[in-house]
Amino acid sequence: QVQLVESGGGLVQPGGSLRLSCAASGSIFSINIMGWYRQAPGKERELVAAITSGGSTNYADSVKGRFTISRDNAKKTVYLQMNSLKPEDTAVYYCNAEVWRLGADRWLEVWGQGTLVTVSS
Repeated sequence: QVQLVESGGGLVQPGGSLRLSCAASGSIFSINIMGWYRQAPGKERELVAAITSGGSTNYADSVKGRFTISRDNAKKTVYLQMNSLKPEDTAVYYCNAEVWRLGADRWLEVWGQGTLVTVSS
C-alpha cells in the first residue's frame, strides 16, 4: 500500500501565507511526478502545480508568482508554499503522485485525502 498524507491547511486572511506538505509512505521504489490539485465548491478539480523528480515545475496561470512547489526526494515529500492568498484560492487541496511500487509492473497514480484551505477575513 502507498499513502499520501497532507498537512498544513487551515484558515488564513487574504494576503496571508500557508505551506502545505504531503508525505508519501509505503512500499515505494520510485516517485515520478508529484503535484497539488484543488477543488472549490461547485467546481471541478484543477491542477495547481506539479514537479518532476528532476525538479521541473508547472503551475496554473492563476497561481504563478504566488505559489511555489518543491520536493524533497529523500523524504518522499512535496511542498506547496502559498503566498498572497486570495479568497478564490479557497478549496480542498489534494496531493497527487505517480508512484512505482516495489514489485510492480506499472506506475500507479495515488491521491491524498485532501486538506482544506480557507482564505477569508
